[in-house]
Amino acid sequence: MNRDERIRAVAERFFDAIERGDVETVRDVYHPDVVIWHATDRTESNREENLAVLEGFVARASDRRYENRTLEVFADGFVQQHIVTGTRRDGMRLEMASCVICKVQDDRIVRLDEYFDSAALPQWFAMDEIASR
Repeated sequence: MNRDERIRAVAERFFDAIERGDVETVRDVYHPDVVIWHATDRTESNREENLAVLEGFVARASDRRYENRTLEVFADGFVQQHIVTGTRRDGMRLEMASCVICKVQDDRIVRLDEYFDSAALPQWFAMDEIASR
């Protein structure tokens, strides 16, 4: 595979694993020193902190999908726009427009910056209330 094909494979492996709820594959795709940044709170987190959030997301939202994926590869990473969808335990279907920019090194994600539509957050955070019932 050439460089672009390898980066594309990393992106597909990453998002497909989240859809399946396969946190261990996400752990493997992340470099041990990965930095994850979210535009909503402008803070950085490490691999273990992010995986804990991901485990919570997997537990709270079934039928996770990254729909309408638009993936563009660049020299040392990729950018993907998509609609994240999921179903809460109460059956409510949620969706959120998102964009993820990743830097890739040695076929692993070393940095992930995520931007998403914060207007959708109240419905997504309601999953915490539903999960505690």
